[in-house]
Amino acid sequence: MHRSALVASALLVASVAGVASFSGTPAVATVAADGAYKVDVVHSSVLFSVKHNNVSNFYGRFNKVDGSFDIAEGGSIDINVDADSVDTANPGRDKHLKSGDFFSSAEFPAISFKASSLKKTGENTFEAAGELTLRGTKKPLTVTITDTGRGTGRGNKQVAGFEAKFTVKRSDFGVSYGVGPGLSDDVTMIVSLQGAK
Repeated sequence: MHRSALVASALLVASVAGVASFSGTPAVATVAADGAYKVDVVHSSVLFSVKHNNVSNFYGRFNKVDGSFDIAEGGSIDINVDADSVDTANPGRDKHLKSGDFFSSAEFPAISFKASSLKKTGENTFEAAGELTLRGTKKPLTVTITDTGRGTGRGNKQVAGFEAKFTVKRSDFGVSYGVGPGLSDDVTMIVSLQGAK
């Protein structure tokens, strides 16, 4: 797994997979392409951790994610995360994370990733190469994705899921507030999504 770009913040985070480039207002549901699964936000998680005071890992999450994915050789990933939905169980800290010191969510409401290629690397693993957009900055990102299963959900809908875990540097996107012993530059992301079609 390559360390290039994906979300960051002092408690930065973000999503991964792919993204339908998102611009403008958050949470505009992306229409899934033929064969793709539409993200089910109720059963999906976008988590992050950052090292605090160089002694412990602090965790947070984003509560709103949409988009679509088709985990297969030559498939697609198109994901948007609502930056304003960051949640660290502390309203004051969440407000700070939404400010210009970190996500600047009023000006840049979405964190997005769109995969340009998906290559099978193992029985259930794929390499997804694409572009991450955070705070208006676009950077290439390649991550390892695990196909976590397929089945039948409510209403006999086809369901599928995938998970990716990777690390990015928030300073690559201009999120440099507090970088140092107090708050790490490296941010670890866990993106676990379920979708239906």
